[in-house]
Amino acid sequence: ICRDSEYGARNKSQDSGIAEMEELPVPHNIKISNITCDSFKISWEMDSKSKDRITHYFIDLNKKENKNSNKFKHKDVPTKLVAKAVPLPMTVRGHWFLSPRTEYTVAVQTASKQVDGDYVVSEWSEIIEFCTADYSKVHLTQLLEKAEVIAGRMLKFSVFYRNQHKEYFDYIREHHGNAMQPSVKDNSGSHGSPISGKLEGIFFSCSTEFNTGKPPQDSPYGRYRFEITAEKLFNPNTNLYFGDFYCMYTAYHYVILVIAPVGSPGDEFCKQRLPQLNSKDNKFLTCREEDGMLVYHHAQDVILEVIYTDPVDLSLGTVAEITGHQLMSLSTANAKKDPSCKTCNISVGR
Repeated sequence: ICRDSEYGARNKSQDSGIAEMEELPVPHNIKISNITCDSFKISWEMDSKSKDRITHYFIDLNKKENKNSNKFKHKDVPTKLVAKAVPLPMTVRGHWFLSPRTEYTVAVQTASKQVDGDYVVSEWSEIIEFCTADYSKVHLTQLLEKAEVIAGRMLKFSVFYRNQHKEYFDYIREHHGNAMQPSVKDNSGSHGSPISGKLEGIFFSCSTEFNTGKPPQDSPYGRYRFEITAEKLFNPNTNLYFGDFYCMYTAYHYVILVIAPVGSPGDEFCKQRLPQLNSKDNKFLTCREEDGMLVYHHAQDVILEVIYTDPVDLSLGTVAEITGHQLMSLSTANAKKDPSCKTCNISVGR
């Protein structure tokens, strides 16, 4: 199997040594199946006439153009996969750097290689559209292992906290009966993350300042902070999951963790899609019993973003104004992951 950009054009390419003959069957009724974040299976039907003359398939795959994309931006040179004729369905994996959660178009030709090296080809099939899948647990486990390498030593902490504007907390009291409600996670982080745009939850932080052991007084998310003792969100009745590992063209890295009450809808969602962590023993966030009390630690060298999947009543904690600054530059809302960082990228997609 090889790739050849010479075959990228969809018109009849007489000048590239390819001759056209009507006798070769044109693929139709194309089916795409077994789609993952970096592979798929393709099959089609064709008339039996001249079928035995087919030696190769040409498969033309392109990213579907975004209507909002910059028209002056350099477009990827389309490439065509030249594959020996194998029984269908045919698995396409590793022939392109497929990106997860990305829309593609695909079309197929049948071809017969001649003694002089030229190809006789059929007409192009119809163009089919499909979308690649999110990262699987296998891919997320690769990300998890990369994150473990840089997590650093564990520091003690006692509270989770969430910063917002005063208006947010006023709205919660007035319209939601004092309970913060889960909302759908934005598209920050890895492009292939299965929680982006799907998992509902409430973001919390737990980072502490090294010298004080307390939450920092600055925040990118608002001057008012809700604080809740760690035990009320993270305890033996919750499960802990690894969600993502990313950076935003910065030296520091973020790890997203999900805490879900056992048996809750959030727990069921995560169980199917995310690697589960041992709450007592992992490199990021732990809850252990010592002398009859629960003791909590977080990783020092990554910034943890913790998603809690159930509503949280404000009466379970306190809301107060912080004394520090609102550092907007540290916000990760819809932040794009640096695709070139060797620390936090795996070889699959972007």
